[in-house]
Amino acid sequence: MNTGCADFYSDTQTLPSRAMLESVVGVRTGDERHGACPTTNELCERVADLFGMEDAVFLPSGSMCNQIAIAVHTRPGDEIICSRESHIVFAECGGLAKLSGAMVSVIDADRGLFAADDVSRLYRRPSSFSPRTRLVVTEQTSNLGGGAIWPLDQIQAVSRTAANLGLSVHMDGARVLNAAVATGISVSDYASMHDSAWLAFTKGLGCPVGAVLAGSRDFIREAWHFKRMFGGAMRQTGVLTGMCLYALDHHVERLSEDHARAKRIETFLSGCELFSRVLPVDTNIVLAEISADAGLNAPELRDFLAKKNVQVMAVGRDRLRMITHLDSDDMAVDRLFEAMETAESLK
Repeated sequence: MNTGCADFYSDTQTLPSRAMLESVVGVRTGDERHGACPTTNELCERVADLFGMEDAVFLPSGSMCNQIAIAVHTRPGDEIICSRESHIVFAECGGLAKLSGAMVSVIDADRGLFAADDVSRLYRRPSSFSPRTRLVVTEQTSNLGGGAIWPLDQIQAVSRTAANLGLSVHMDGARVLNAAVATGISVSDYASMHDSAWLAFTKGLGCPVGAVLAGSRDFIREAWHFKRMFGGAMRQTGVLTGMCLYALDHHVERLSEDHARAKRIETFLSGCELFSRVLPVDTNIVLAEISADAGLNAPELRDFLAKKNVQVMAVGRDRLRMITHLDSDDMAVDRLFEAMETAESLK
C-alpha cells in the first residue's frame, strides 16, 4: 500500500500488486475486436458464467457498461426507473440523456433499496401523452446507501414485477462480489431475472482497468455495436484482462477483510460526537452523517483529515464516505481513528 497516506477515498484507489502485474508477462493476446484475444475471451466466459448469462463483453469502465446497457435497452424518450442515489444519476454526467436520450423516474428509497411496489407505482401505462417506461436499474451493492446489500427476495421481487410489466432490468453490479462474499449468496442468484449485469475489476478486486458486461447473446451483439460507437473498442486487451483473471482467482475471498475493517470504522464512528448517524455497514463502504453541532461540514472535515494524510470523500455538505480495500490495512484504519480523534478534540 501507499504508506504515505491512509486512503479511504474509494476502492478505485487500489494499485495492482506485483503478483498481478507479473501474471500478465507472456499472456496470450490478440485483437479483441475480432474475438482473437484468448485471455479476454476467457474472462468474458467466466463472468458470463458467474452471472448465469449467455455472453459478456470487456469494457474500459463500469460507467461505460451502464451507458451501453441503457443504449441497448431503451430508445430516445424512454424512461428508466431507479433509485435517486443510483450511480447512473449522480456520477455519470447525465450520460443517459446525452447518449441515449432517456429520462429517469427516481425513487427515494432507504439506502437505495427500493421495492416491487415502487416499480408498479412509477410504471406508466402506454399512452400517447407519456414517455414509455422501458427499464429498471438496480445497484448491488448500493454505493450511496453505504454499501447496502439488496436482500435476495427483494431484488428478485423487483425483477419479477418489472418483467411482468414488460420492462427490462439491468444491474449495476460494480460491487456485487462484495455482496456475494458477505452473504454467501451467488452472483447468479442476485442477477436472476435481470436482462443484463456487470461487475467492476477496478474496485475491491484491485485491477487498474476494466469491467465486464453480461447478458444474452443478442444483447451482447448490440452492446458491441455501442462499444464501438462510444469509442470503447480496444485491441490487445489480454494485458488488462489477464490481471482481471488473476483478481478472480486471488482477490475475491479476501473482500471479507475489507468488510471487517469497515465494521471497525463503523463501530468507532458510532461513538464519535462528530457524527449523528453512521449507516449500517454491510460490506466495505462506511457512510457517516455529520452532526449539526459538529462545528464543521463534510468538505471541511475532509480537508482537515487530508492534512493528516487521511483521504476520505465528502458527499455533499453533511456526509462523509470511507471505503476499505486491499491497500488499506489495519495501520491505515488506526491512522484514520487518530485523525478523527484530533478533529473531535477541536470541536
